[in-house]
Order: sequence, then structure tokens, then C-alpha cells
Amino acid sequence: MGSQTLQILRQGVWASITGGWYYDPHQNTFVNALHLYLWLFLLCFPFTLYMALPPTMVIVGIYCGVIAGMFLLLKTVNYRLHHALDEGEVVEHRAKEKESNRTSSEGANEGDATRQEDSNGPGSVKASSCNVMQPISREQDWGRGEREDVKSANLVQRTSSSLGAGRNSGRRRTGKKRASSFDASRHRDYVSLRGMAKPRSAVFAAGGGEEEWSEASDLSCASSLQSTQSHHFSTDSSSSTTSHSCHSPEGRYRALKVKGKRRTSGRTPSTGSAKTHARVLSLDSGTAASACLNDPHPKEGEVLDAASLLGRASQLESDTVTFRRERSTFRRQAVRRRHNAGSNPTPPSSLIGSPLRYADSGVRVSCACWLTDMEGVREGTLCSMGPKLRIICFVCFLQIRLNRLLTIDPELLEQQDVDLSPELQDAPLDLEDQATATAHQAKQHYRFWLLPYLWVGLHFDRLTLLALFDRNREVLENILSVVLAVLVAFLGSILLVGGFFTDIWVFQFCLVIASCQYSLLKSVQPDSSSPRHGHNRIIAYSRPIYFCLCCVLIWMLDYVSDRTGSARFTVYGVAVTSSLVLSSARDLIIVFTLCFPVVFFVGLLPQVNTFIMYLFEQLDIHVFGGTVTSTSLLSSLYSVLRSAVTVALLYGLCYGALKTWEPQHIPVLFSLFCGLLVAVSYHLSRQSSDPSVLISLVHSKLLPNMKDKNSEDPLSEVQDPLPEKLRGSVSERLHSDLIVCVVIAVLYFAIHVSTMFIVLQPFLSYVLYSLLGAVGLLTHYLLPQVRKQLPWYCFSHPLLKTREYYQFEVRGAAHVMWFEKLHVWLLFLEKNILYPLVILNVLSGSARDLASPRKLDTEVGALMITVAGLKLLRSSYSSPTYQYITVLFTVLFFTFDYRNLSETLLLDLFLMSIVFSKLWELFYKLCFIYTYIAPWQITWGSAFHAFAQPFAVPHSAMLFVQAVVSAVLSTPLNPFLGSAIFITSYVRPVKFWERDYNTKRVDHSNTRLASQLDRNPGSDDNNLNSIFYEHLTRSLQHSLCGDLLLGRWGNYTTGDCFILASDYLNALVHLVEIGNGLVTFQLRGLEFRGTYCQQREVEAITEGVEEDESCCCCEPGHLPHVLSFNAAFGQRWLAWEVLVTKYVLEGYSITDNSAASMLQVFDLRRILTTYYVKGIIYYVIASTKLEEWLANETMREGLKACGERNYVDLDPTFNPNIDQDYDHRLAGISRDSFCQVYLGWIQYCNSRRAKPLDSEKDSSLVLLCFGLCVLGRRALGTAAHHMSSNLESFLYGLHALFKGDFRISSVRDEWIFADMELLRKVVVPGIRMSLKLHQYDEPVVLFQAISSHQQNLVIAHEGDPAWRSAVLSNSPSLLALRHVLDEGTNEYKIIVLNRRYLSFRVIKVNKECVRGLWAGQQQELVFLRNRNPERGSIQNAKQALRNMINSSCDQPIGYPIYVSPLTTSYCNSHTQLGHILGGPISIGNIRNLIVSTWHRLRKGCGAGCNSGGNIEDSDAGGLSCTSGNGTGLSGDSQQSSVSQGGLSRPAAPLAPTNLYLSIQAPTNLYLSSPHRHQLTCISPLHTGTN
Repeated sequence: MGSQTLQILRQGVWASITGGWYYDPHQNTFVNALHLYLWLFLLCFPFTLYMALPPTMVIVGIYCGVIAGMFLLLKTVNYRLHHALDEGEVVEHRAKEKESNRTSSEGANEGDATRQEDSNGPGSVKASSCNVMQPISREQDWGRGEREDVKSANLVQRTSSSLGAGRNSGRRRTGKKRASSFDASRHRDYVSLRGMAKPRSAVFAAGGGEEEWSEASDLSCASSLQSTQSHHFSTDSSSSTTSHSCHSPEGRYRALKVKGKRRTSGRTPSTGSAKTHARVLSLDSGTAASACLNDPHPKEGEVLDAASLLGRASQLESDTVTFRRERSTFRRQAVRRRHNAGSNPTPPSSLIGSPLRYADSGVRVSCACWLTDMEGVREGTLCSMGPKLRIICFVCFLQIRLNRLLTIDPELLEQQDVDLSPELQDAPLDLEDQATATAHQAKQHYRFWLLPYLWVGLHFDRLTLLALFDRNREVLENILSVVLAVLVAFLGSILLVGGFFTDIWVFQFCLVIASCQYSLLKSVQPDSSSPRHGHNRIIAYSRPIYFCLCCVLIWMLDYVSDRTGSARFTVYGVAVTSSLVLSSARDLIIVFTLCFPVVFFVGLLPQVNTFIMYLFEQLDIHVFGGTVTSTSLLSSLYSVLRSAVTVALLYGLCYGALKTWEPQHIPVLFSLFCGLLVAVSYHLSRQSSDPSVLISLVHSKLLPNMKDKNSEDPLSEVQDPLPEKLRGSVSERLHSDLIVCVVIAVLYFAIHVSTMFIVLQPFLSYVLYSLLGAVGLLTHYLLPQVRKQLPWYCFSHPLLKTREYYQFEVRGAAHVMWFEKLHVWLLFLEKNILYPLVILNVLSGSARDLASPRKLDTEVGALMITVAGLKLLRSSYSSPTYQYITVLFTVLFFTFDYRNLSETLLLDLFLMSIVFSKLWELFYKLCFIYTYIAPWQITWGSAFHAFAQPFAVPHSAMLFVQAVVSAVLSTPLNPFLGSAIFITSYVRPVKFWERDYNTKRVDHSNTRLASQLDRNPGSDDNNLNSIFYEHLTRSLQHSLCGDLLLGRWGNYTTGDCFILASDYLNALVHLVEIGNGLVTFQLRGLEFRGTYCQQREVEAITEGVEEDESCCCCEPGHLPHVLSFNAAFGQRWLAWEVLVTKYVLEGYSITDNSAASMLQVFDLRRILTTYYVKGIIYYVIASTKLEEWLANETMREGLKACGERNYVDLDPTFNPNIDQDYDHRLAGISRDSFCQVYLGWIQYCNSRRAKPLDSEKDSSLVLLCFGLCVLGRRALGTAAHHMSSNLESFLYGLHALFKGDFRISSVRDEWIFADMELLRKVVVPGIRMSLKLHQYDEPVVLFQAISSHQQNLVIAHEGDPAWRSAVLSNSPSLLALRHVLDEGTNEYKIIVLNRRYLSFRVIKVNKECVRGLWAGQQQELVFLRNRNPERGSIQNAKQALRNMINSSCDQPIGYPIYVSPLTTSYCNSHTQLGHILGGPISIGNIRNLIVSTWHRLRKGCGAGCNSGGNIEDSDAGGLSCTSGNGTGLSGDSQQSSVSQGGLSRPAAPLAPTNLYLSIQAPTNLYLSSPHRHQLTCISPLHTGTN
């Protein structure tokens, strides 16, 4: 705890004050000294210039020039150094080797430096005492290529033969197969390929690899030859040394990381030689580092030729990537676990470095020791073996580069640059003698090129460089850093010279300048306003940019205040442009700038992109009346530009109208402006701020065929219907707006030009305000209150109940009640009629006064009229919930109370709308505060909470000031560490999170095949259950907007948060954007099996309070249907309220049964296997490719043995307890025993084909079925490890086959490879269908059951993308076999999903409570680094639902199992709302309306003119005329459908005998049964039996 506190004080508090400088005890003296001197220079240099020189522009020039030169030099050197490290040009210096038996050729080969080029870091192979290869120059490499090829071909053959001869005895003893020798032709191909790919070849010297040995233990070439040859002829007793050669990557990396010392006593040269000999022998025996991972029991004495080395290298690459995938999956699982948000999700360096170093070193050691083995074969062939060995090392070198690229997680690279130092890379594996190893270790440095022929050596690595300065990856980032540093120096020196600071404040200002400039070199990580763990590249630019903005504002305000004489513009008596106001604002910004260290320490300013999004959003909402624009930075810019362009287009009309205004009447141009203003506001309110769907729609219309489909891609058939649905909704709305906007513009132009707003004054105004107040009060207060679960917190039941209120289980969609229809029509009247009329009335009465010379003049007045009218109309269309309060208060206050203060009613409404939005926010903040700190319900989650509670009392006055400031700035007010002390966080948009942490489902579409087969990724409950929240998101996308308009969620505004609670689903829904007929929301799903704290809060929101009869300390009871005193009091002190208890939404009911209990008995497994076999028979006979399979020669040849008369399959997989056709006499499965059980089923399935085939006992069809059934059961036994009698093994094999993992292990089953469709379309559906079938004895019933399940039931593995597609496509039923491996559980479950309507409780949560708790968690976890999983800030607090809200934070702050992307719901998709208001208006719908009206007129006229007919006959005639639309059918067609019921449809391979289907009209289906001779008509209008 103490070390963590010191770390927070050092890296958090002190670094935030200084801009990033602090003393780091983990770094060396050079790094800390350089940081100190740089920071002191940046601090003292401007202060010295100011004190020493007169305040002139000379100071500015000197200061800016020095800062520009310094930053340019530092950034250039830093960028070049990182570039040098990326290139990896390494120079290695060695000590002199003291060996006298070196030959002259070896001496010629020696060099004091070798050079190697790498893409990531230091060289991977170093020179040793026994050099095998000569350094070949570029000319020699090209000139001697052909001679080396010819030589190497012969020498490789001789070497292979000698190796083989040397190991014949060992091969005979062990009896194991050996790898084949190296192919000379392949070697020539590799040599030519390598020569073409890289002419300037690097020199790879072989030797000890990464292991450096002492002189006493070093081997000469002769001793190596003797010992290696003696090992080749040794017995198996030497194989015991192989177990010491493989080091685990974790242990090796840990040893390298700490550089521990393990010393041995009394180590002689002979023992060292023997140890080194054993190490070489073990690696030569096939236990290189690449083989140690993949094969824990390698083959003894195996020869590593080039082909096997390449295979093992590729396998190493596969395992490395798999290890990274598995590690990331486990990391995600750990984040989701109970209260684990406190742990730092940035993985330790061991997790980042282990696979990297392991892959690197493993290949190097294997290469080195393989070369040493070759060295000992024949001394005369060392030089000739050079090309072959160089090729193998080059391939391994490429493998190293590939592994480095594939091992490191890109997200981790984005967060933090990780690259181990050369000391960690080249540290010896053998650390027994640290002093000797260090003495003989190569000194290594990088070449830093100053000029083309001049370079210097760099003796530090990337970690040291990253500790010195932050890395700027791009050139533009470096340029931006230099420009910002110079700009800070320029603006700061301008203010210093201008005399804005005196006395001690000069030094304080220099401190601010130094902190802003130093953050560009070494930023604060993590910053208090950083929204993410790890290194944040954006946060480094925050301080200089904010400093530049403040300096510019100070200079501009000072400039304007000096040149402003009289107060030109006044608002409510306050002179906005007076010199006093401007100078006060300037001084306030000066004080704020001087407080930068404290401001950034507390975290009051966000990172730059967040601030821009917030600024654009506030501008668009409060000035232009737009919706939330913070879905992204692009959408923010798009929304503001869209509003600005609209204002610019309307400004011209308004300005022209004001110029031609006459006192007696309103000009026609102004009426045209008003009509267009209403139409444009209506259109903008119906458009989302996110332009992505609109861009996608335009792209699909302009370039419809740009997206090519890959037919071979298995995921090409899995289509997500949501994007196309969204494009259709947007297109539908655009077509509707095209017509409606024209109608609105013409209508309101006609109303306004009629001069009713002048003639009918003032009575028209009073009537409109009264109507608006009455409709608003009824729509937004009375109806929502009487529909609440606890109206006014007094009644215990809703006063207006829905039909589903008393239903225990909801069977269908929610019924539309009369008060819901009333709510819709009142809302329509308010938005589309009352508000436009009120605002046009205000515009007409205020326009001329506002544009008069005594107010704003014509130019500014026209702009103000346009902006205010657009803002009021758009906000009324988008969110009219509280607009009536604003209008009534403004009219009453400025008409009757303070008429003299009015700045025209239009400007009053514009300003009061902004004030009221802030007042509502302040109200929610105060409710949250008082609810959270109420003494009688405080829950102390930790000892700090109890300590901080008394200090909250004197803090209350400051708390109120903070609440006012945070409400004005729209910032969260968060409890510090979850206590009763509140602090203000930084400003943020409504969306809240700067990044999108949307969860990604782990399934077979985004995982490797090897991991799917072996490790089953994503098998935890949270990942599998996340699909239900995704389906819930789709259901809400379909119906949420319509349900909100129907009033089913009560009142709602932008940013509101709701909790949907069901039996197992608990989701938080955040309303991000609310428009006219659209809602953008985000859903966050919590764990099914939550923590203890979550369960306590779920109980609090689901329990009823109707039974509470308490009053203070006694229980006197309560009146009928009224809450008791204690219940009413308690409900008022909650940050949440229950709105609805029976909200109906379409979803899936989940039923899970234990597969172990269902298959515990042998008889049940026997039944399952029987249905498995019958399922295979059904699917093979039902297939359209059956005849093709029967005619396939490869299959016939493979099944030929099975067709013999006495053939018996004696595979030990078959079990008499499980296989029903097991022959006890023959101890296996014969064809006769198979036919005795399954021949009847085969013949019945064959009879149901359209063209039955021969199905006798000796037919090819029976033979194919027999072979397939034997193969399927053998695959089941193989997957169960031939232990089907064991339940666990049986379930393991069953699950393996269920997910499609078939291992064909027998030669007798290889005929299946002739067509893999047999596995995919026959065997896999058979094993999946067997889980659903039970108790079907008769073939007819079984056949009908399989046919029905095939049509109505989706059976798939949950990792299959088809499962997700089926769930999102609203399939009626689904079934899966789930294997759960999570937190020690290992069980199999049969999951059954049935689509039905679910009942949810809707709980509305105070949105300021959610924002405050989220902000507190971010500060606590990211900045304060609280890693305690049981921290007090996430303990349950029922009054605020603290645990559920904190759990729903975006990862890695919280741990939801699903976070949806921002999803937009449109009212067009809600069918019930369409029946009330009518569907979308389009040209096609208008045409259909006219045609249907014409037909009804003709029908009515025909009925009236026909004397002998009646209305019913004419109706029938009318229906017969429109039978093409599916509204009627004649008797002849009915008879024909009966007579030709089974013949008029296309022939199918399988057809049920008791069901015939004939489609005669698009909406009428006729089902006929030959057994009962009945005809049933199923249509939307009529259902019955004729």
C-alpha cells in the first residue's frame, strides 16, 4: 500500500504539476539527470530572459529560436534513433578467444564484427569459437552460386548417408521411424530463392546461439567431433540428458528478467565440457526450443533436416499465434469476472515478452546446435556445408521476424511501446557462472548514421530510449510537437512582454510554460483525464493546445476591452460588450491559466478530441437545437456544418424580409421564410447525427455492385440483416420527408401570409399558450404519472393498467390501450401543430423589434431570428417533454412579472431554453447527491467511507457550488472513491466514453481452426450468453422508438438511463440521441450469474413495496391501494424508480439441462446412439446427391470390403452397452446385425423419396448407409478417446462431433474424403438431431419429427456463425450443446431457446447518478491505479444501484458481458404505431390510396345502381377483381387446390404423406389432409376448416 501511494504521488500528483517530470527510481542516473536538466532549462530560460532583458520583442525572438532549435534537434534525434532500432543494424564486439588449435581457414573466417539487419531489434546470431561458415561477399555469393549447388548436392548425400550409417544401430534398437534426409533439389531451390531475395547476404555464424560458455567449459572443434560421434553410437541410456535441454519460456524469461545468479561449486573443465556436450547432444536429439513446445516427448535420436526444421518452425509460428489468441481470450475472461475491474488490464511484460523471446531464442538455439552437430560429422566438409546451413538459418531468421509480428497484440502496441533490451535478448540461458558469462558476452551497439559514411555507436536499447522521451511514430506528429512548442513559447513570451504578469506570478507563468513544453517530450502517463489504461498518445498535446487557446483568449479580450468605449449590446440590463465585463473575463482566464498545474492534476480538462466533441455538441444542442452529436468526432463536425449551412441558407431570406418590412403588414418574403423554417426544422429533426447510414445508402444506390461476394467463403451466406434494415428505414424517411416538407412549407406559408398573427392579437397568443399548457400538462405529466407503477409515490398500483398487468406469463405482443392512442395523438398535435404555431406567432411579434437599431440592427437581428427560430422548432420536434414548462414560464415571467426586462419574447425563449436545460441538470445532480449521502441509508463500502462521511458535512457548501458549476458545464459530479465527498470531473459529451469498447463475440469466425479444435475458445458462460443481449438490442431497435412514443417508458430526455430487468437478463439502456421519430441507444448487458452485490441490487429493484405496512416504528397498516408511510418515504429517497412491471419485448426463453444427468445411464446413451444412426440414414437418403454418391467409384471401392458377406467391424470403439446392433457372437458390428435393426428405417426413408431406389439388404444404398453409420460411430469413439463407457469421455466426444470436429483415424474410413459433403450434410446433422429426438418408436412418427425439427428448429454449435445468424434472424427454436469451462467448472449443458414474448421491469435511473459513478470509476482505476477487486466504490448501495451501474461501465473500467454499438431505432418499424398514425408517406402509398379509394367508389356505385344485387354481392365482386393482391379466391380455385393438392408443387426428395401445400395467393395457404379429407385456409383475415 505504501509503495503504491508513493507511486501515485510521484507519477500522478507531482508529474501532473510539473507536466511530466518526476524522479523515477527504476531508471538509471542518466535518464533522471537528463529529465531534470531539461525541465530546469525550460523553466529557468524564459524567466532569466524576462529578468535580464528589457520587455521587448527581442525576448520573443531569442526564446522562440532557442525552443525551436532544441525541440527540432530532440525530435529529430529521437525519431532517427527509433528508426535505427527499427532497422536493427547491430554491431557486436567480442573479446579475444584464447584457443591455440584454430586452423588457418578458421582464422581467416574470424572478424571482430559481424553485421546483421533485422526489422525489430538486435541481431539474433553471434560469432563463436568454432566458425562453420566463411563470410561471403556479394560478388562471391553470386559468382560461386552454381559451384556451391553442385558441391552441396553431393556433400549432402554423403552427409546424410554417414549420419544414417552412424545411427543404424540406434534405429534398430528403438524401432522408431526417423525423419527423411534433406533433398538436394529442394536445397538448390532454397539457395536460388535466397540469392534472388536478398543479394547482400548477412553472415550467420553458428556456435552457441544465445549460450555463452566459460573458457573452462568451452569445446574445441576436435572435442566436439569426437563427443558427437561417440554419442551417435551410444545406447539409449544417454537419452536421459534430453530432459534438461528444454527450458519453459516462462521460466527462461523470468531468469532473463531478473538476471538471477545460480552458482555451482567445484566446477571443473571436464564437468563443464560434459555439461556442454550434453546440451549439444540433447539439442541434436530433436529437442530444440521449437520442438520442446510442440512435442513434449520428442523422438529420440531424430535428425533435424531442413524439411522437418521448416515444419517445426511453421508449427512454432502457429503455436505462438495460438498462444497469443488464448492469452487475449483469457485476459478478456478475467476482466469479466467478479469485481475484477480494479486490476490493471495492461498485461505484465512477461506476457508480452514470453512468446516473443521464446520464439526468437528457440529458433536460434535450434539452428546453432544443429550446425554444431553437422560440424562434428566430418571436418573436411565444413566449408562446403556452408550454403545449406546458411539457408536453414535464413529460414529461421524469417520465422523470427514473422513470430515477432504475430506475437505482440496490436492493442498493446498502441498503448505502450514494448521492446526488450539487448541484455534481455542476449543474456545466456546458462547462468551458473555469471561472472564468466558476462566476461565473454559480446558488447553490442547500434549504428546511428550521421552521414552516408559516418556513424556512431549507440549503447542503449529501445527501453532506455522510451524512458527518455515519448515516441512520435509519424513525421507529422513530430512536426506538430515542434510547432506547438514554438507556439507555446511565442504566445507565452508575448504575454510576458505585454506585462500581464508581475511579481511571483511571472515565475508561476514560466512554470506553466515549462509544463506545457515538457509534456511534448515526456507526457504524464496516465493522466487524470485519460480515459484508457496504458500510454495515451493524444494526452501529450492537451496542455500546449489549452495553453495556446487561453493565451489567444487573453490577448483578444484585452485587445477588445481597450478599444470598446460604450456598451453596444445589453442583455437583461447587463452590458455584454462593456470594458469592465471583458477585462473581468480576461482576468478570469489569466487566473485559470496560472492554475494549470492544479487543473490538470484534478482532471478538469479532457483530452483534445473529447473537448472538440463536447464543444461541437453543446454548440449544436443549445444554439442550433440539434440532437446529440457525440457519436464520433466526424458526426460532431457533420452536425455542426449541417446546422451552419442551414442557417446560412435561411439567413438570406430573413435579411431580405427585414429590409422590406413595412409597419402595417408582414412581407410575403418573411412568410416564405417562416414556411421554409418549419419545413427545414422538421426535416433536420428527423435525421440522425451519424452520417454513416446515409453514406452507406448513397453508396449502395450509386455503386450497387461494388461489393463482390466470395462463394467459397463459408461466412458469405451469413448476412446481418440490420444494416440493410437501417438503410431501408432511412430511405423510407427521406421519401416521406420529400413530400411532407413540401406540404408543411406550403401550409405554414399560407397560414402566415393570411395575417392571422397580426389581426387576431392578443387573443390568439393567449389561446395558443393555454392550449400548449393544457396539452403539455396532460401529455407529459398526468398521463405518465397515472401509468407509473407507483403514481406520485402514493398509490401502490397504476391507475391506468395495461392488459398484461395481471398476466403471469405474457403470450403475445402488448395490446394497444386507449390511453396509449391518446398519448400518441396528443404528442402529434403538440409537435406538429401547437409548437409551430406558437413559435411562428412569437417570430411575427418579435422580428421587427429584434432587428431594430435599438436592439441588434438588421444584420445581427436577422441572424438571431434565424438561429432562435431554428433552435426552438428543432428542439420542439425532437424532444418536447419539458418545452411546455419553458414556454409557460417565459410567457408568464416576461409578460406579467418583469415586462421591462424582456428582450423580445423570441430572444427570451431562446435564452430560457438554455437556462432551463441547465436547471434540470442541476436538479438531477442535487437529487443524486442528497440520495447518495442521506445518513439513514448510507452504505459504507470501506473504512475510508466511514472516515470521509463526517467531512462531507462542512463540504456541503462547496458541494453546492460544484453542483452549479458542473451543471453549467455539463460535467459529471462523482463521489471520490465512492465516498460522500464529491468532486467535479472533466467535461464530456452525452455519449460519455471517448472510445468505443464494444464487446466482440468469440466464435468460429474470428478464432483459429486449431484453437477451435483443441481449446474451444469462448466457451465461458459470459461469452456464450452475450448473444441474448445482442438479440435484445435488435428487438429494441425494432420497437424502442415506437414504445417511447406510446408512452410505455414514461417521460424521457437525452442521456436518460433505464434498466431492463427480467429473470436472467439485466441490461442498462442509455438513450444517447433523441430525434423526431428516432432514438439512438446503447445497451450494456450484465452477467447472468452476477456477484453478491449485484444480486442484492437486483432484489431491490424487483421486490414489491405494496405489502409494507410500517409507519415509523409501528405497523398500523395502510389504506387500500395506497402505500404506507415508510414505503412512500423510502421511494422518494432513491436514485431510481420503477416505471413499468410488465414491459413486453420479444426475446428467447432459455432452458438448460445437464447433459451428464440426461446421459448418465447406459440405456440413454444407447438411445442417443440409435437416433444418431437413424439421423445419418435420414439425411443421406434425403440428400439430392444420393445418386451421385452411389455412383462414385472411389466410394464404391472404399466400401467394397464392407460388402463382403462375412465382413465384421471389430473396432474396439463399439460397445455392446451403447450400440444396439452390436453382435455379441462376432464381437463387433456386421452387416447382418446392422440390417436387423435399421433396414426397416432405411426402407421407409427410401419410400418417402420422390424416386425410390433399390433398398434391399444387398443394395448399394444399404451398403452406403452401413459404411456411414460405422464411420460416424467410430468418429464418436475416436473423439471420446475410445472410452465411450466413461460418461465424461462420451460427453467430450459428443461435443467434439457436435461442433464438427471429426477425426478420421481409420484407413477403412478414408473413402469419405471422396466427397466431404457427406460429413457436412449427413453426419454432422445426424449427431445434432440425435439430441432432440426421443421416444419415437414408429418410423412414421420419427420421420415426421425429423422433418418438423429440420424446418422449425436450428441445431448448431454456439461458436458457429450460423448460430448467431439464426438468433438475430428470430428463428423460432434453437438447440445447442454447450461445454462450459469457467472458474473451475467443467460441465455440458443442452441449451434450448424458444422465441416468445418476455416480460421486463423498466427502471429509470437518475442519469447524473450514472455519469457520476462512471466518472468516479474511471478516475479510480486509471489515474489512482486502485487494483483492489473488492474496492469500496463498487459495493452494493441499493439507493443508487452502485454495483450494477459500475458493472455496466465500458471495459476495462467495468465488466459487462455485452456492450452494443450505438444503435438507432426508427418509428417506421413499429407496426402498432403505424396502425395508429398510418404508415410512411410516399408516392407509391399515395397511389395505392387513390386506387383503393377509386375501387371502393366503384363498388359503392355498383351496389347502388344494381337493382337486383346487394352490398355483399358487390363486395364479393370487388374482392374478385383484386384477388391478385391476395384478398379473395374463387370457388374453382379452391376445388383445384383440393384435387391437385400434392401434384401442383415441385417434386421434393422427401414429402410427408399427410401434408400437402399449395399456394394460390400471396397471403393464403391451403393445407389438405388425405386422411381426413379436409381443407384448411390460413390467411391473415380468415382461419377455418372448409
